[in-house]
Amino acid sequence: MAAKQLRERVTEGVAWSMAEKIGSMLLTVAVRLVILRLLSPDILGCIAIPAAVVAVAMVIADSGFSQNLIRRDNPSPADYKSVFLFNMAVSTGLYVLLTAAAPAVARYYAIPEIAEVAPVFFLLLPVSSLCSVQNAIFTRQFRFALLSKVNFLSSLVSGLAAVGLALAGCGIWSLVGERLLAMAVRAVLLWRLSDWRPRGRGSVASLRDMAPFSVSLMLTDLISTFYMKLPQFFLGKLYQTATLGAFDQAVKLKDMPVTAATQSVQSVTFPALSEVRGDAPKFAESYRQVVLITAYVMFPAMLGLSAVAHDLFALLLSEKWMPTVPYFEVVCLAGLFYPVGMICYNVLKVMSHGPLIVRLEVVKKLLMTVVFAVTIPHSVMAVVWGLVVIAFGEMAVNFLATRRFTRFTTCRFLRTLLPVALVSGTMYLLVRLTACAVPGHLLLRLAAQLLVGAAAYVGLSVLFRLEAFGLLCDLMKKQAAR
Repeated sequence: MAAKQLRERVTEGVAWSMAEKIGSMLLTVAVRLVILRLLSPDILGCIAIPAAVVAVAMVIADSGFSQNLIRRDNPSPADYKSVFLFNMAVSTGLYVLLTAAAPAVARYYAIPEIAEVAPVFFLLLPVSSLCSVQNAIFTRQFRFALLSKVNFLSSLVSGLAAVGLALAGCGIWSLVGERLLAMAVRAVLLWRLSDWRPRGRGSVASLRDMAPFSVSLMLTDLISTFYMKLPQFFLGKLYQTATLGAFDQAVKLKDMPVTAATQSVQSVTFPALSEVRGDAPKFAESYRQVVLITAYVMFPAMLGLSAVAHDLFALLLSEKWMPTVPYFEVVCLAGLFYPVGMICYNVLKVMSHGPLIVRLEVVKKLLMTVVFAVTIPHSVMAVVWGLVVIAFGEMAVNFLATRRFTRFTTCRFLRTLLPVALVSGTMYLLVRLTACAVPGHLLLRLAAQLLVGAAAYVGLSVLFRLEAFGLLCDLMKKQAAR
């Protein structure tokens, strides 16, 4: 595949995926805001622990095999069938185990709601495994438009259901219903749209062949997920449920745009970079351009959210959620580094061997252990600043490791990010100055901040002729011409 063709394919794939993620994110944000207005921080704190458990368990249920299917050159029917059966067996076993353990967990945290919702909430595990193979197949085929539509529809159905349940006074069950229904709708749609069915026999040999790399991926993802949920596990024990709810929602609101960008880029770049891993110049340029586009989108988005956080919360949420604002303002800074760090991590998954990834994860988790050991006993705000330090550290470690495998040097990396960072930082300052200069009506002040921020970012992009701005303009012209 020619370099230009690959670049266009990757850029278009990222654009399609980001469009869906942004649409789903906006829908999810709207649903989240309605739910936050209707529910208290205490209720949101009650679901934080089960949600953290599910996040960790989903990594174990997949065990890295689905990602390996995407990476393999020509997976056989036996490979697909074996992965499906394995994922279903493990997820079902985890469901039984976690449901049985839920009463003990509820007593430990003094949150009886955990035991009440566990039998239903943990159904997320087997339901998610139902469609893991179909998702891998569509990803291999670069059918991101289809996946985008599926994800958006599932978000729409589950979001409307959650709002209805919250309005009906269902409390924590509105959150449970939202998560489970979203996964169920996604599974049904992917099964209907896919021609693949688990026919034939599975093969232990297929699993054995895929196991070394898959297990390495699973271990790294497991450690990463566990550490990212570690604050919830400890804060749930050390602080009041309302404090946990405020912290957890600040992180979740930050995660919505970050996850949208990360998943969009990851789903496209992993298979695309796998195709060109043997062509060093092409690989380095593709790597650089994905970093550039991601930074150009995420830097202003996260700095902008941090700048308008106070007025945004005051306008859209009730007074009970204002303690969340300081956490949100700071944790948004982590969103500057995490998506770029995940791109570097994808490069490592494509180019390196599993043992190297595991060693790097050990280094990063030692850093996280030190940060959490210092911050968790101190205060919740200290934990939030710790998350920013961790995000930057992970990005730095991941990138430095990729230099062994690519021609994307440190100098090129900094030259790629610095112009975007300077323009985004200038935009942030102008937005904060606007907030000080426009007193009075809250809606008017917020509108002024958003207008100044958008105008400043676009204007500065044009003034300084940022490369990413030109790439996005070219993409929009091509899409409009079609």
